[in-house]
Amino acid sequence: MRRFGRSLRWALIKAAVAGTTMVALAFLIPLGLMVQQTARDHAFTAAERQAAALGPALAITTDQIAIDRALASTDAGGLGRMAVHLPAPAAPDALPGAGGPGGPTIGEARAAAGDVSTAGGQGRSFTVEVPGGYALLQPVAVDTGRTAVVEVFVADGDLTRGVSTAWLVLSGVALGLVAISVLVADRMGGRIVASARRLAGAARSLGAGNLAVRVPVDGKQAAGSPEELREAAHAFNTMADRVVQLLAAERELAADLSHRLRTPLTVLRLNAASLGEGDAADATRHAVSQLEREVDQIIRSARRDPEDVPAVAVGCDVAEVVRERVGFWSALAEDEGRRWQLAGADRATPVPVQRADLAATVDALLGNVFRHTAVGTAFSVDVLATETSVIVLVGDAGPGFSDPAAALKRGEGHGGEGSTGLGLDIVRKLAESTGGDLALGRSAVLGGAEIRLRLRTRPDGTPARAGRRRSRGALFQK
Repeated sequence: MRRFGRSLRWALIKAAVAGTTMVALAFLIPLGLMVQQTARDHAFTAAERQAAALGPALAITTDQIAIDRALASTDAGGLGRMAVHLPAPAAPDALPGAGGPGGPTIGEARAAAGDVSTAGGQGRSFTVEVPGGYALLQPVAVDTGRTAVVEVFVADGDLTRGVSTAWLVLSGVALGLVAISVLVADRMGGRIVASARRLAGAARSLGAGNLAVRVPVDGKQAAGSPEELREAAHAFNTMADRVVQLLAAERELAADLSHRLRTPLTVLRLNAASLGEGDAADATRHAVSQLEREVDQIIRSARRDPEDVPAVAVGCDVAEVVRERVGFWSALAEDEGRRWQLAGADRATPVPVQRADLAATVDALLGNVFRHTAVGTAFSVDVLATETSVIVLVGDAGPGFSDPAAALKRGEGHGGEGSTGLGLDIVRKLAESTGGDLALGRSAVLGGAEIRLRLRTRPDGTPARAGRRRSRGALFQK
């Protein structure tokens, strides 16, 4: 469940990071490009202002000394980034200029003479690329028919000034948004995971037998849980209530059905008392008494709340129980002319099951032999002990199992009329409660059916190996 919680929270965090990143990129990248374009436009606008600042001076005079002083008074001129291309002199006796086409050039010029001539001839401003940046060429009318050209140099650094800082700020904002989304997603994921863990813990507790467990659907613990998980918790609580009701109804039904058996049991007890003396009469009275005890035990167990049953360690001796039950069935075997043999039950073999449950299991196995084989069919019971398991083998000389898989299915039966199929299912559940198993096969000695019941004595042991079957001599034998 912890792995599920971590995976769910990581999934929410990754989804939040992916969504926030896409949103941040969708907005911040265009914003960064806009900042870069704004810086470029700002640099050229500043250059245009610098060029326009010389317009009044050129309109008044074209004297080189005066223009040089005006040029030096500007920011760009003071930095050596500005030049003025004057027009050619209007009078023949004017001083010839040697600095540019058509007239002298004041300042440091970077644009080509052809570009300057184009700007002056067309009367419009434009920019040209020069080493280290761009040059803005701004034509200014001096008088009728003459035009001067103001050149302003814009360095590459001016075009990107502040852009790096803007990108850093925008990146920080994006990271901040992602971090906030991660925190929110983690907090939401924590609430969802906590709700899911409460639901899973309640399910495990219910599976372990705690019928009183419920999942809170209101209050502080359920606050912040998604509506779907609250609905799942409500459905779980409804299911748990229904399970409790069904179990109570089942216990009542079992108690009522068992109580109805008291009347025919009373009649059987009275009839058995009138049988007189003899082995058959004693065996009948003993069977009736045991049946009455079993019915009383069923009634008491059904009326008792499962939560009130104390968890105590139980155990019994397989050899002792097998000897007792085989001795009980031996009287009926003698009456029916059945040869039988018991081997391996001469030493203690403890197993972690209740004595009554093991006795009922042995009775079910032997009862199948008497119920599903012909009168006079021989049978045998072997007890084998290993380091980790105790194996009880019940074989007979009958026809065997026609379909062993169907015989193990609860309620289907395998012996024709009068078979419910519950006996072997009860035996299988007892074996599985210890970590063992139940197997059906064919007896290697008698040739008929063989039932192999394996009860584990050490849960952490290695799988038991039945080994070689051997007879220790019959304790009871006809």
